[in-house]
Amino acid sequence: MNSDNVLSADNQQERPKIQPWYVAGFVDGEGTFHIAINKSKENRFGLRFIPEFHINQNSPSKDVLEDIMSLFGCGYIKQNHKTSIRDKTWVYVVRNRNDLLNIIIPFFDAHPLRTQKQKDFLLFKRVASMMSGNEHHKKNGIKKIISLAYNMNQAGRYRKVSKQHIIELLESSETIRQTRCE
Repeated sequence: MNSDNVLSADNQQERPKIQPWYVAGFVDGEGTFHIAINKSKENRFGLRFIPEFHINQNSPSKDVLEDIMSLFGCGYIKQNHKTSIRDKTWVYVVRNRNDLLNIIIPFFDAHPLRTQKQKDFLLFKRVASMMSGNEHHKKNGIKKIISLAYNMNQAGRYRKVSKQHIIELLESSETIRQTRCE
């Protein structure tokens, strides 16, 4: 048998289990880049930002998530809504900022998405970069991050809290902080 034959058994075993172009296409359909915004008493301005990359998949296809996690070498897989009897989906999640900056973002820079998610990715990348520069600890940086986060994922259509409410939380925490310092 010719050793140059790419279909030989030896070559198939040497290939990675999943190809980068497949992952990029899969994420175009099933992935999300998201900036979670939570109230936090520990943070100076009362808000905490959590950049997250995740991919959802129904239970019978959980192995694809395992393959993707293996390719990236980071993150974790969990039940999407483990308290729900009807939701049988699993989710692959990467929240660690170093993993996002050093693995996930460079991967999607090298393998660009082809749908609207490319725009979301670019906004996500910008927020991650801002957070790396500690902009999330400055009032102007926080406002910019909120604005970028609410421009992602169909302009924040699925967010439970309005952008205006988040801005009001920021302003009220700043007023409380200033009052305490005077």
